[in-house]
Amino acid sequence: MTPDPAPEVLRYTAFSADPAGGNPAGVVLDASGMGEEAMLAVAAELGYSESAFLTERTGGGAYGIRYFSPKAEVPFCGHATVATALALAERDGPGELKFATAAGPVPVTVVREGGELRATLTSVAPRVEEIAAADLTEALTALDWAAADLDPALPPRIAYAGARHLVLAAATRERLADLAYDFARLEALMHRLDLTTLQLVWREGPGVFHVRDPFPVGGVVEDPATGAAAAAFGAYARELGLVPDTAVLTLHQGADMGRPGTLTVELRAEDARIRVSGTGTRIG
Repeated sequence: MTPDPAPEVLRYTAFSADPAGGNPAGVVLDASGMGEEAMLAVAAELGYSESAFLTERTGGGAYGIRYFSPKAEVPFCGHATVATALALAERDGPGELKFATAAGPVPVTVVREGGELRATLTSVAPRVEEIAAADLTEALTALDWAAADLDPALPPRIAYAGARHLVLAAATRERLADLAYDFARLEALMHRLDLTTLQLVWREGPGVFHVRDPFPVGGVVEDPATGAAAAAFGAYARELGLVPDTAVLTLHQGADMGRPGTLTVELRAEDARIRVSGTGTRIG
């Protein structure tokens, strides 16, 4: 019997037009014949924080999609969604897409701005919840942060817009830049709370934030640009009244890793969902 041919694996970075910036993702545009173990093996071999697999095409720009980190499947991944949408746009042209994710339907619009393609995803309905005091203490201990390192104007919360993220705001840029955490301890807490990343934030100005995302549950120390967490943060910022109900936020991520990227988060008063957009490019 002839073995099934290996899938074509594309490599894209999202949230930067520079291949050396943003967050790289593997993209398989035809994963219809792949099982879960094969998808996980591809993601593990690539070693990127996530890879995306289009499992079926249902017509009219609609696709089934799954996401895998090197260690496990995740319900939703923003940067791999953007990367996949850009890959499809390069193949088929810009337009409207709809991805059926494990978290729910995620529409994506791809447009060409000048010489660049730009993708905007619309999240599932978000929610924000409190974190127990003991769990917050454990998170700070794993990070080696003191309570005084937190910005009291941005209180800790767990936010969801397709995946769960613990939002912790640093009081200074220096605190955010100095990231050295207990991998196993943080991973254990995140598994217990069903967290995908921690969204560590420092507020530069009214609508400008710098963020970092530890991702030990995915087998990665840090995610360079995290679209799902950006969407969750948009919901968090609105829920706590940190920004107007209609606003555009700029999130800078990856500079501390040497992979700078920019995520644009849009809030609309008439729509609870969060829009996250960015550019991207093929690697290699």
